[in-house]
Amino acid sequence: MRIGIANDHHGIELKKKIINYLKNKNIEYVNYGCDIEDNVDYVDYAIKLCKGIQNKEIDYGILVCGTGIGMSIVANKMKGIIAGKVNTPREAALVKEHNMANVMTLAEYTENLDEILDNFINTKPSTLERHKRRVEKILSLENN
Repeated sequence: MRIGIANDHHGIELKKKIINYLKNKNIEYVNYGCDIEDNVDYVDYAIKLCKGIQNKEIDYGILVCGTGIGMSIVANKMKGIIAGKVNTPREAALVKEHNMANVMTLAEYTENLDEILDNFINTKPSTLERHKRRVEKILSLENN
């Protein structure tokens, strides 16, 4: 498994914590994010990470901005991406299990980070037909 991480100027510190977590778990990662505190456009970094998924450079992505909302909006505009804004460890598991998300977005002030990352990385997408059906409906919107 290879995880991409991207952030804007708000997410630098949280990204460092995520990278440390991934290193400690021996999980490969690609840093698509910003490493300077100058004001940048989160849109550009979300696009880089999502293209990494589309090009099969990475399997999953984690996006960080001030609130996680802007990154989520951008990611969900990209073909083949299902992104969810996560606030809690439970949401991290459910966004992957029920929504089959390949991207999780976080706010710079995220708490319980290790548990959120554990749940997102280790949860398997559901095999229940109702969840598959709903995700197929979501992805079909990209073709209309």
